[in-house]
Amino acid sequence: MALYESKTELWDLDINVIQPEGKGPDPATDGNSSTEPFRDAFQRYIQPCLAELLGSSLFIFVGCLSVIENTEGTGRLQPALAHGLALGIVIAVGGHFNPAVSVSVFLIGGLNITLLVPYILAQMCGGMIGAGLAKVAFGNYLADTQIVPATVAEVIMTLFLTMVVCMGAVNGRTRSLLAPLCIGLTVTADILAGGAVSGACMNPARAFGPAVVADYWSYHWIYWVGPMSGALLTASFIRLLLGDEKTRVLLI
Repeated sequence: MALYESKTELWDLDINVIQPEGKGPDPATDGNSSTEPFRDAFQRYIQPCLAELLGSSLFIFVGCLSVIENTEGTGRLQPALAHGLALGIVIAVGGHFNPAVSVSVFLIGGLNITLLVPYILAQMCGGMIGAGLAKVAFGNYLADTQIVPATVAEVIMTLFLTMVVCMGAVNGRTRSLLAPLCIGLTVTADILAGGAVSGACMNPARAFGPAVVADYWSYHWIYWVGPMSGALLTASFIRLLLGDEKTRVLLI
């Protein structure tokens, strides 16, 4: 395995790609040749670090939320399932999300040395972001004061779900045959982690049907604002930063 190639994730880090003679764009005639080095650097170095940051944030958010409800009485099963499912999902989409994993992969030649420190920094920052979001999303609130944590929980859990759908089933570079399984497991992990906060709906139709039948519309808007906001965040991340060249709007 080449020093600049990682086969532990779906991001292509091989910098020694050689165009066959007579093939590929001609720098003299290609109008985008001046931006090619920036685009190449973005895809090889910045995108993987952004994926580590976002993936670590989602993983830590789900993990923290699974135990923050009742730290003394939660037991071992719920946090074990939530952590395991969340980690399996984000790794299936592509990434390490653990400094120890990154170091071990680097030591066996599977990670470029120039990415080792950025990976670890992204993972640590993601951990702080995820823990902070979990703190905002849960608390001992009553009635109306629960609106903010419930809405935040729906946004983040829907972000997790739609990110897995878009990156695992739509985005060309990260599309995986495991996408259906990962999507189902994401719902499971979200419910284990955030069911006590907002019900872990993540689906306006799922909330609308029971609301009509029961004629109960109190706080129903949360289950539209939260999921739609999460979907918009996912689209923004992928269109601007994480998507492949066909998907991204800004081809840096």
